[in-house]
Amino acid sequence: MQIGPHATPLSRIAQAHPDRVEVRGRDLCGELMGRLSFTEYFYLLLTGREPTTEQRYFLDLLLVAIAEHGMMPTNVAARMTLAADPGSLQGAVAAGILGCGPVLLGTAAECASLLDDAAQRSYRTGEAPASVALVVAEAIHASGAKLPGFGHPVHKPLDPRAERILELADERGVSGRHIELARCLREAVAKVWGKPVTMNVSMPIAALLLDLGFASATVKTIPILARTAGLLAHLIEEQQQPIGFLMAARAEEAIDYERPGEHGA
Repeated sequence: MQIGPHATPLSRIAQAHPDRVEVRGRDLCGELMGRLSFTEYFYLLLTGREPTTEQRYFLDLLLVAIAEHGMMPTNVAARMTLAADPGSLQGAVAAGILGCGPVLLGTAAECASLLDDAAQRSYRTGEAPASVALVVAEAIHASGAKLPGFGHPVHKPLDPRAERILELADERGVSGRHIELARCLREAVAKVWGKPVTMNVSMPIAALLLDLGFASATVKTIPILARTAGLLAHLIEEQQQPIGFLMAARAEEAIDYERPGEHGA
C-alpha cells in the first residue's frame, strides 16, 4: 500500500555513467569542474540553472555572513557530540544541523514565508507596502506571537550583518519589493511594539533572496549550508583542543538541582 501522494519515479539532478557523471544535464568533468565555483555549483544543483552575476555574488555574501557566530547552541551540541563519540565527525555535524529550527537559522524560512504573503497581498489589493507591513505587525502583536526576523540577544540596536546586506543590496541595485517590505516592517514593529526592535540577519537574508528570484522554499537551505562550514571548523578545533567536556562541566555548575518537595515542588 502506498502512503502519501503518487510520485513520478524520476530525478533531474544527476546520473553516474561508467565514463562520466552528468549533473543537471551538464558533464561534470568536461563542463563544470574547473569552471564553476562551489557557490555557483550549489545554485545549479538547487535550481537547475547557473546563477547570474548578482545571484552568485549575494549567495557568496550570505554564506559568509552566517557561517559562524561563536558558541551558538548548534556548535555546542556538535562539540559535545564529538566529545562523546570522537570518531563520529558526521554524527556531530548532524547533531548541530538538527538544531536549525525556527529559533536558530530556520528563522529565515519563516521570514521568507511572511514576506511572500505580504508581497502577494500588496500586489493583489494594491495596498502600499507600509500599510501591509503595519497590518502584519499589528496582527502578530495582537496574537502575542513573535515576529520572525526581529530581536537579537547580542546585536542591539542594530545587527551589523543585516545592515551590511541591505547596504550592498542597495549599492548593487538589487533591492526590490521584498527588501522594501522588510524595511517597512522595521518601521511598523517600532510603532506597534512602541520601541525599536533589532532587525536581525534573517529578515534581510529572506528579503534579498526573494528579490533575487529564489523560491521561498529554498531559503532555509542557505543557512544550513553556511552553518555546516562553521560546524566543521568547530569540530576540527574540538579534535585539536577539546572543550566539549569542559562545557558539560560548566553546565553542571550553572544548573541547580532541586529535590522533590523543595520550594513547593
